Amino acid sequence: MIATAVHPLAPLLPKLRGRVQFDAPLAPSTWFRAGGRAEALVRPADAADLAQFLRDLPHTVPVHTIGACSNLVIRDGGLPGVTIRLARGFSAIETHADGVTAGAAALDVTIAETAAEAELAGLEFLCGIPGSLGGAVAMNAGAYGGEIAQVLAWADIVTRSGEQRRLSAADLSMTYRHASLPVGAVVVRAQLIARSGSPATIAVRMAEIRGDRERSQPVRARTGGSTFRNPQPHFSTHKAWELIDAAGCRGLTLGGAQISIKHCNFMINTGNATAADLENLGEEVRRRVLAATGVRLEWEIRRIGVPPNKIGGPPDKIGAPLDQSETVQ
Repeated sequence: MIATAVHPLAPLLPKLRGRVQFDAPLAPSTWFRAGGRAEALVRPADAADLAQFLRDLPHTVPVHTIGACSNLVIRDGGLPGVTIRLARGFSAIETHADGVTAGAAALDVTIAETAAEAELAGLEFLCGIPGSLGGAVAMNAGAYGGEIAQVLAWADIVTRSGEQRRLSAADLSMTYRHASLPVGAVVVRAQLIARSGSPATIAVRMAEIRGDRERSQPVRARTGGSTFRNPQPHFSTHKAWELIDAAGCRGLTLGGAQISIKHCNFMINTGNATAADLENLGEEVRRRVLAATGVRLEWEIRRIGVPPNKIGGPPDKIGAPLDQSETVQ
């Protein structure tokens, strides 16, 4: 009989009713189709399973939470420790008279479509946001005149210590592309407010959003959402794409990464881009925009994990640091 090697992290992981996969490739799950592996990819069965797992997991083990990976770069060195991904047990959607309650893994576009079928208005903007509800809450996602802060009633979370809590929209102190979640907390479910509406009017609005997105964004490419946040008005009255265009970055390439010609606040994997290509291209754009306009662009796409030249070492200085517990649903 051939002995099967035990992964070094395995003895540290608590019991789980869900699934655990060691050295799991993550690139196929990201919209960019680039990046490294998860040392341990954990898919809990439900919120109770997640809560017990986090409660019993040693706090020395780093934890990251990912969702649809639509607005995310996972660095080529991968994610050490535990990576949590919510799946089937977190995708249910229920409609009621004044809104929708959905699990964090439910896709934003599916929530919009479900609300439309129930003749509920006010959530049409979600059909223009790639990703899942957990990430939308965590970053106060918005587009086409709407944002989560305008429609959120409450969000259920599981904290890093395993506590299950319900937070109101006010508790989250939402600002532009930001929600004040406890460090390491995982959004597991949320309720969105909607109102009764005309099916025809809802359908027209969703068609407008989809048509505008198709015309203006590289939706059929290997891309993420908006790369950079629009500057606050006191820094610049121009949108991020306008500043990028003014700095001559439309179509700029680095390795297999490219700034979209169609919409220059989007990056594209042209076929063989590494996560480092994408992140370094973004940093070059930031440098050029600062030099040309005096405006320092802030990343909207999240970058997590270990660069390939830093495996086993300290986090790289480029981009966001490697947090011990970070939610990027």
